[in-house]
Amino acid sequence: MAATTLTTVTRTQGNNEALKDGTVRPSGFALQFEEVPVLVQAFGRMVRTLEFDVSEMSATTYLCAKAQGVPFTALPVFLVRGFHHGAILVNSKSGISHPKDLEGRRVGVNRGYTVTTGVWARGILQSEYGVDLERIHWIRSAREHVNDFVLPPNVSTLEAGKDLGEMLIAGEIDAVIGVAVNHPDVVPLFPDALQRGYDALCRTGSYPINHLVVVKDEILERFPGVAAELFSAFSRSKELYLERLRTDTIGTASPTDQMYRKVLQLTGADPLPYGVERNRQALETLMSYAMDQHIIDKPTPIAGLFAETTRELIG
Repeated sequence: MAATTLTTVTRTQGNNEALKDGTVRPSGFALQFEEVPVLVQAFGRMVRTLEFDVSEMSATTYLCAKAQGVPFTALPVFLVRGFHHGAILVNSKSGISHPKDLEGRRVGVNRGYTVTTGVWARGILQSEYGVDLERIHWIRSAREHVNDFVLPPNVSTLEAGKDLGEMLIAGEIDAVIGVAVNHPDVVPLFPDALQRGYDALCRTGSYPINHLVVVKDEILERFPGVAAELFSAFSRSKELYLERLRTDTIGTASPTDQMYRKVLQLTGADPLPYGVERNRQALETLMSYAMDQHIIDKPTPIAGLFAETTRELIG
């Protein structure tokens, strides 16, 4: 029987490389990959038009879309993780020396207010440093992926023709999250940002999730075995990558490779765990932050976020 073709979007990275080059194949299904150079554009297309059968997806966009009833469901395959202390930049002339100095200020957010990096960074400010997020005026640079999302009252949209980086340099705003700015007056809020992320991991187990994988509900209903088979394929692909991490045979390691290798060294555990229970802490934390930041109104049971046949799987 011919394999069923599933249109799929996921950026090539270490843990899915074997899946994309055909070394690993899901049984009974053929993944037809579409390359979207700016991956976040694929997120918007998936949320608004269900353009793909399978798609990598921002974790917070998924929470927001699920709350709005978008008919796709996640697999507990967490393709991208990271630490977000380093996402926060400030103008060194603005007098900000402590995170709480951001209160009463104007802070730009790259793309939408619901972008996952921004949610994690704001959550860090609130939970680790006691920042009152309600006292900050947030300025997003683009619309949300979920069209029906209603902005909180302390969030506005960047004026047409304006640029957050240029505004930060000029002192028109005091800080940004998730915007790359190269200027002598722009500095990280936390000069030792990555080390703070590692310290939080060792101290509390905090290990943020950025991206997961979603599948159209129509596909899940038509092919009852597809969710588990996709989970298995993504897991097998990841294991090949982890073996190269463990044996230091990647070649020229990217900053992301180096981060995952460091997590492996610090914890002695898989730096890219798949499965619901292995990620419950990170998922519950992200959901809590999303509620605190008025992105979702109420929590969803963690297991209910994922395809039923994958809830007990470990990868």
